Amino acid sequence: MSRDFSEVPGTVGHRHVALAALIACCGLAATDGGAQTATAAASATGPEPVALERLTLQGAESLFMERNRELQLARRAVEGSEADVLAANARPNPTVSVGTTQISPSQGVGSGSLWTKGVDTAIGVSQLFERGNKRELRKDVAEANAAASRSDRGDIERQQRVALHAAYYDLLGAQDRLAIVAGTATAYQRTLDAAQLRLKAGDIAATDFARLSVDALRAQNDSRVAQAELARARLALGYLIGAEREASRIRAVDGWPAVEATQPPPAVDAIVDARADVRAARARVEAADRGAALANALRTRDITAGVQYERFPGDTANNSYGVFVSVPLFTNYYYEGEIRKAEVELAAERDNLDRVRGLAIADIARSRADLDSAAERVTRSREAVLTAAERAATGAEFAYSRGAIGVTDLLDARRQFYAARLEAVLVQADYAKALSAWRAAIATEAAP
Repeated sequence: MSRDFSEVPGTVGHRHVALAALIACCGLAATDGGAQTATAAASATGPEPVALERLTLQGAESLFMERNRELQLARRAVEGSEADVLAANARPNPTVSVGTTQISPSQGVGSGSLWTKGVDTAIGVSQLFERGNKRELRKDVAEANAAASRSDRGDIERQQRVALHAAYYDLLGAQDRLAIVAGTATAYQRTLDAAQLRLKAGDIAATDFARLSVDALRAQNDSRVAQAELARARLALGYLIGAEREASRIRAVDGWPAVEATQPPPAVDAIVDARADVRAARARVEAADRGAALANALRTRDITAGVQYERFPGDTANNSYGVFVSVPLFTNYYYEGEIRKAEVELAAERDNLDRVRGLAIADIARSRADLDSAAERVTRSREAVLTAAERAATGAEFAYSRGAIGVTDLLDARRQFYAARLEAVLVQADYAKALSAWRAAIATEAAP
């Protein structure tokens, strides 16, 4: 529909500027349509290898699972907790002791080989026998902590996935905003060039030309800001997928998610109980409970038993064997501190479980409210605001071309349409992020 201004027949007064503005509107619409067409073509080709220049959300998730540093740290924590289970299940090792007595300060140990030295030697082996199911309780504590660590890893993945989706849609929004702003700046520059020719010809007032110049310069500033926002969005997504050094290559190619029909809220209690963060808190309550039992088991006396062989050089007839048993006497301390600390930790973990459940319920309710609000805003923006702003801009262009309105009214209509386009991208991004947060809030997985 665009033509060179020199080809426009008829009056040269308002028609040149009107058509230039119409070019701006059409150019902006074409930018949005082109982005949607590219998105549809990308999805029609099926899965593609992960390429930063054409990064889909699925490809970003693949890189996220491989490279995300928070996930890697969570996996290491799981590995460490599983190693703790092995250590907790181990029995105490026996102890070997060797002692030498009757060393004379004046005569020393005598001459000859080590075997014929004139000293007495005792060799013993001792073993600690734990009672009160201490080893089993230690294992239970370690296994509960390992289960909590695995659930923590699942919760970290859930939170990081929400951040990944938000970063991806922020990048997609930044790309769309830059396209809109850059297209607007280009269209304004064309309008300004045409207006400058008219100004020289005396067909336009200097004040009208100044107004057009202000909007053109503002569009250029907006374009520069949009470029900076795009760079920040690329860096944010690049860090989450471990590609921050190559962030400048990242380009999101997926489209915006369609607005889904509102579904009734799920059974909140069942969802909350199955969430990873609640499972982790529940596992820590179990670990604290077993820890309290282990602290009480300290009052069950362990027994150390051993055997000993004592050798007397030159007097082998007196070589002897012996056994011994030792039991601690709780005369000064009865482990009151350990037991009290374990009871406090158990109470704290129960309080924490209640806190985490409350946060999970609030998270589900908040994400649901955000999703419903974002869905309404997207529908209203598409069907009412954007349509009305485009109709008003088109009418203003037509009226200005006929001399029915001045340049001020024309610029106001353009600004409204421009703002509506940017707002449409913003609310679409808000809906996409709210949908991701809602899905993550109600996501459940089998207990590890």
